[in-house]
Amino acid sequence: MVRGAFAKKLGMTQIFTPEGENVGVTVLEVIPQCVLEIREYPYKKTARVGFLKGDNLRHQKKPQKGYFDKIGLGYFRRVREVEIADEKEVAVGKEIGVEIFDRGEKVDVQGVSKGKGFQGGMRRHNWAGQPKTHGSTTHRRIGSNGASAYPSRVLKGFTMPGHMGAEKKTIRNLQVVEVDKEKGVLFVNGSCPGARGSLVFVRKTV
Repeated sequence: MVRGAFAKKLGMTQIFTPEGENVGVTVLEVIPQCVLEIREYPYKKTARVGFLKGDNLRHQKKPQKGYFDKIGLGYFRRVREVEIADEKEVAVGKEIGVEIFDRGEKVDVQGVSKGKGFQGGMRRHNWAGQPKTHGSTTHRRIGSNGASAYPSRVLKGFTMPGHMGAEKKTIRNLQVVEVDKEKGVLFVNGSCPGARGSLVFVRKTV
């Protein structure tokens, strides 16, 4: 069995657990993926999986087309390597879906966060801001940021305005509240990175 799978973020909702508790969940549709080959490294074994199957050869480069022709399992728009937890349950050509996850287990969800564009320091780094009264003319601006005679430069790591979001983020130890095997959907307690419709990677927490 592989340790994770790729999923599409459908959005958030709330459901009731069998204990009667109302919890907020993120709905993740696990994309069916096919094991293309098994690769061995000195420290681990991985399965190279393909997902988002596509038959349009115009989008395939020649090396990719040659690779898929050699394997003979069809053409895929995305190919990634996923770590193997149990080698006995993994075979070339096997389809992997939502069945690798169980209700109640913990998962890590990795995705690209929403892009916020260029933001000021108060929004980007939670600055408190400068005085709003007593004649102050700087409220949300950066103010002084450099040292004086020594070291005469801006120190590394100083929080400043800049591009915010659109970064790879991992939210750890989220609980799987429910698994719908018919629809291939996971209900994960809490929020996950990314916008609706974006691709995320869900893996079992170590």
